[in-house]
Formats: sequence, C-alpha cells, structure tokens
Amino acid sequence: MNLILIFPDELTPESTARLSDYRAAHIRNVLRAAPGKALRIGLLNGPLGTGTVGEISCESVALSCEWESAVPPRPPIDLLLAMPRPKVLKRLWAQLAAIGVGRIILTNAEKVERFYFDTHVLDPEFYNARLIEGLQQARDTRLPEVTVVKQLKPFLESEPFSGIGTDCIGAPFSFPKVGKKLIADPSGKKTISQCLEPVPQRCCLAIGPEGGWTPYELEMFERHGFETVGIGKRILRADTACIGLISLLAERLREVV
Repeated sequence: MNLILIFPDELTPESTARLSDYRAAHIRNVLRAAPGKALRIGLLNGPLGTGTVGEISCESVALSCEWESAVPPRPPIDLLLAMPRPKVLKRLWAQLAAIGVGRIILTNAEKVERFYFDTHVLDPEFYNARLIEGLQQARDTRLPEVTVVKQLKPFLESEPFSGIGTDCIGAPFSFPKVGKKLIADPSGKKTISQCLEPVPQRCCLAIGPEGGWTPYELEMFERHGFETVGIGKRILRADTACIGLISLLAERLREVV
C-alpha cells in the first residue's frame, strides 16, 4: 500500500480522521509508524496530502490531514470491456485502477456467456474494495466509474460518451468527453500510434471477449466511430490484452499531458 485513502465521511471538520480497519493495521504493522510520523494520504475522489500520525493504539490510528490544492486529473482512458469470466474480472479490478482508467464499461457480446452477469464480482461493494486497493497501490484518488451494459447495440446508439458520469455514491458529475474511440482486434492493421495522430486528450478503448468480436460487432463499432487497432497476430487473454493495450495507449496519451 503506497497511499492511505481516506473516505470523505471519515474526515472531521478539523481535517482529522480516525482509522480502525486494515489501513490502521498497515500503519501499525507494516509502516511501523509512531506519533508524529508523516504518511502519504489521499481523499477519495479528492486531493493528495500528508497525514500526521497522532494517537495510535491497538484499535485505531488518528491522523491529522493536510491537503494539496489540486485534485489529480481523471485518467484519460475509458475501457469498454466485453464481460470476461468472473474469475478473470476478479483479478482485473485492482489492476485496472492501478494502471489508470477513468471509466470501466462492462458489456455483453455475442461470445459472452449470459451467466457471467450473475456473479457477485459485479456487486459494487465487491469491486469498489478492489478498485480502492489498486488506487492505493498506484497513489491515485480517482475511483473509476463502473457501468454494466447488457445490451451493446442500444448502448452504442445512446451517445454513451457524452461527458456525463456518476461518482462513487451515484451523484452526477461532468466527465471529459472522449476524443478518440478504438476497438482492439487481431484484424486491425494500424497500431495505436498510427490511430492516435494527432494525439487526443481522451480515448475509449473497446476490448472483446476471449473468443473475439464477431464480424457483425466489429462493423457495428466502426459505424459508431470506432477505429480498429491491432498489436499483432497473437491471441491474448482478456486480462493480458487489457494491461498491454492500456499501457501502450497511456504512454501515447502522455504526450498531451
């Protein structure tokens, strides 16, 4: 854990917080912090800062918090992912938050088994805990927005990237609009660099199921402004494709940061 994330409802008007869960155990047992020790902290969906350890006991740790003036920007990548097997998605949640995505849109596809959507891995309580784990690893505070879509065609026709989103408690907020839409497929002849010329400020990347997108789905995405991109002839698992493609895309988008 490289960052202690504080929830807004844990913060007092005096900008102090008292932790009594796994974060307090980490401060005591891993960081071995004593009173007066300064720790890296962040406010969920808010700024980074410094937390000075005050009272510390076997039950809790008190922190006095000071915050930076700026809030970290949302990562400039939105991921539209065909619903993978639940055990794959379970290990992907933390990785996606750590590597940096703004929105995670899980969708149905022709080669996605319908029972995948019945899993507890899609429960907000389950995935938010793992997204927070990834944020604490990467030293970020911006919780990805998660949307589950069971009908892909109506979703693509509904202008889903209009710039409107919801935060971690369901409140609406203004979301940066997508400047470029890419769909990954082994049939893609262009590389990410070739598709991102000029470099946009924000991009949506669609990654299919392990069985691949069907020709009909590829055509449908292209009709809605997605450009097909490839990274070679190798067929990758969903989790490997996500990390590899997002890493390449993030490196390219950093040119406009």
